[in-house]
Amino acid sequence: MSKNFSLGTIAVQGGYKPNPGEPRVLPIFQSTSYQQGDPDHVAKLFGLEAEGHLYTRISNPTIAAYEEKYAALQGGVAAVATSSGQAAIFYAIANIAKAGDHIISTSALYGGTFNLFNINLRKFGIEVTFVDPEASEEEILALAKENTKAIYGEIIGNPGLNILDLDKFSRVAKKIGVPLIVDNTVPSPYLCNPFEFGANVVVHSTTKYSDGHAVAVGGIIVDGGNFDWANGKFPEFTEPDSSYHGIKYIEAFGKAAYAVKARVTLLRDLGAAPSPFNAFLTNLGLETLHLRMERHSLNALKLAEFLGAHPKVAWVNYPYLEGNSQYERAQKYLKGGASGVLTFGIKGGLEEGKKLIKNLEIATLVVNLGDARTYILHPASTTHAQLSEEEQKASGVSPDLLRISVGIEDTEDLIRDFEQALNSL
Repeated sequence: MSKNFSLGTIAVQGGYKPNPGEPRVLPIFQSTSYQQGDPDHVAKLFGLEAEGHLYTRISNPTIAAYEEKYAALQGGVAAVATSSGQAAIFYAIANIAKAGDHIISTSALYGGTFNLFNINLRKFGIEVTFVDPEASEEEILALAKENTKAIYGEIIGNPGLNILDLDKFSRVAKKIGVPLIVDNTVPSPYLCNPFEFGANVVVHSTTKYSDGHAVAVGGIIVDGGNFDWANGKFPEFTEPDSSYHGIKYIEAFGKAAYAVKARVTLLRDLGAAPSPFNAFLTNLGLETLHLRMERHSLNALKLAEFLGAHPKVAWVNYPYLEGNSQYERAQKYLKGGASGVLTFGIKGGLEEGKKLIKNLEIATLVVNLGDARTYILHPASTTHAQLSEEEQKASGVSPDLLRISVGIEDTEDLIRDFEQALNSL
């Protein structure tokens, strides 16, 4: 599909173009394997010398169409879908870092990502240094080592809601000679294109806004095709891969080398592949992404304005609120809205917050974000419970913080729901 089309059109039409007589809607190819006609062609498939599907752990027609749409939406050259957002994040790092290597990550992370980096990556021998996202360029540069392989951050921190200074971090990454990998889950491809600001790899938990209906767990890695993997720091892209008879990824796949390597080594060997059915559901969700993100953002802004004016609310944080510390950065990097996540605190602290949660009717207590319904959660005792108080603070989590994932319900109904719950305190 032409790059001249808008994101809304790509969301509906991208990735799948049927021939006459074929299904108009992307079908589910619910098959593990594929009929082959020529032994020599099968050998070429196994050797990465021909295109085609061999086994659904590596590729599948439904998943491939969904990946093509996602790459187009995010502005990358290729995408690799995974069975979860956590798998996408792990693969994004494991594709370029091994035991003995080092990465730099911002500290303002989703709790699951922080644990992945702080606990399990270290078990794999990959050292992680966390840095305050507001640190200066010089402070970040000072953390770099000879074996540093990537810089990582979330565009909108969950739940701190800091907006990553993409320009600053991309400058640092370029000076170090490593890729900038960013999690764009909360804004979605509709509100932010990190590649426009120097990012090299983008990951998403598609479980959230991409699916939009809380029915399909998934993740995806999008390759920007804009990093020089032949700069001397990443020999695995330029030297022969013995598992594919000496293929050199840069020579064979050019700008898509990173994506291909992730698919044919990590998906092949570790196997966190999505099911065709989940790819179908997420692709279906993407068809309304542009409409939903506009409504999520509108509802969140209106609710944030209401909460900010309520006498029983101690504070409220939403990047698109005028006067918010992240407002100017949000205007720069986000297009038309700051997504559907906001945080706030109740006067009286957590105990009053618990009462509020119990009194709400539309907003329900759910450990998820990014679907059509409105949810409320206390991160310090749930998504970030494994972190110490100091680590929670670095992630943007305070003891009284309540996170709302604002859905697409009627705006006035949402405000009335919070109004009656607050007035009952």
